[in-house]
Amino acid sequence: MNVLTTLSQLFSDLRSQKLRTFLTILGITWGTVAVIVLLAFGVGLEKQSRKNMHGMGDGIVVMFGGQTTLPFEGFPDGRPIRLREDDVPMLKSEIPDIRHISPEYIGRNTPIRRGKSVTTPAITGIHPIYGDMRNVIPEMGGRFINDLDLEKRRRVVVLGDEIKNLLFGGEEAVEEQVMIGETPFVVIGVMRPKTQNSSYYSRDKDRVFIPATTFRAMYGNRYLNNIIYRPVDPDLSEAVERSVFEVMGRRYRFNPDDDDALGIWDTNMQDRFMKNFFLGFNIFMAIIGSFTLTVGGIGVANIMYVVVRERTKEIGIKRSVGARKGDILTQFFFETFIIVGIGAVVGFLLAMGLIQAIGMLPIQEFVGTPELSPLVAGVTMALLSFIAFLAGLFPARKAAQLDPVECLRT
Repeated sequence: MNVLTTLSQLFSDLRSQKLRTFLTILGITWGTVAVIVLLAFGVGLEKQSRKNMHGMGDGIVVMFGGQTTLPFEGFPDGRPIRLREDDVPMLKSEIPDIRHISPEYIGRNTPIRRGKSVTTPAITGIHPIYGDMRNVIPEMGGRFINDLDLEKRRRVVVLGDEIKNLLFGGEEAVEEQVMIGETPFVVIGVMRPKTQNSSYYSRDKDRVFIPATTFRAMYGNRYLNNIIYRPVDPDLSEAVERSVFEVMGRRYRFNPDDDDALGIWDTNMQDRFMKNFFLGFNIFMAIIGSFTLTVGGIGVANIMYVVVRERTKEIGIKRSVGARKGDILTQFFFETFIIVGIGAVVGFLLAMGLIQAIGMLPIQEFVGTPELSPLVAGVTMALLSFIAFLAGLFPARKAAQLDPVECLRT
């Protein structure tokens, strides 16, 4: 098969059917745009949703004290389980699959002030690893609480970005002093702004963070508000949870199967849900886009049937001089892929321009930024190839099965 001759003949046939050709290529173009834009939106929405969800932390579990609902070893049900700070090293030593763990004290009734600016945030006493687990990252020029702050019970504080704005406005806060109650604290850091669509007690932007030892010395709390830990592997979170119930059950004398004895908020379960949800969502988007692409494929098949009819005599001559059925089949498949390819290239270019334009709109916080990822491009190419194959199969088979004698007689 001479490629140049075939292309010349194809474009000659297409020119004779200008309107039909235009509408056919437009159908493929529009279908390509639909598939790419829908999938790109799905990818952007998934990334933004995960970013929002991970504002509270990556792969963490928040554990609260609960109340027993089962009697155990002579103890009645209805007993409150109160967490203590020494539970933290015990859990870390007895459960190797816990990578990081931190206690968390929270106080809400102490004002913090600087000059005439006063607010009453959630004052949070924690260990240094808390910042990494909860994505509390200080702005440049500041730092988070460290082990020496914890050991020496230093009066140092990291401010949430909203608290910093309330107290300092546009001024620098690091190394300045604030009063927590009647106690002076030095600001060592300000949290970098982050998107956080879930929380417990309050958003991190409205908190201040101090060493747990300093919190305990100031307020004398015997009990924690909660404990935060991160498993070594998100897939082990359920196994770690059962181990936590067993260890805590031995310590506080409750049935390890009593799920209400401890409150567990496992963000890894949310991650798994989001992963499965967006897998289904993106498959749905691909199906919707493929319907539009299928309509374009029907148009391609239609115009190829016209081409077969108009080139019946040519097919007869080729067969009479030795062309095989496979040669005719290959020729019409090739021509079908050319038509689909033209529509696909135009569609890709239009989709990229549309994605760039949408990315400049101020909607990223809600739906994310559409992204033409390698996966999106791969899925689109696979759909286009499948549609082109089906659109070319039946016209090409019809052309290959024509009787050469009947073709020449036409």
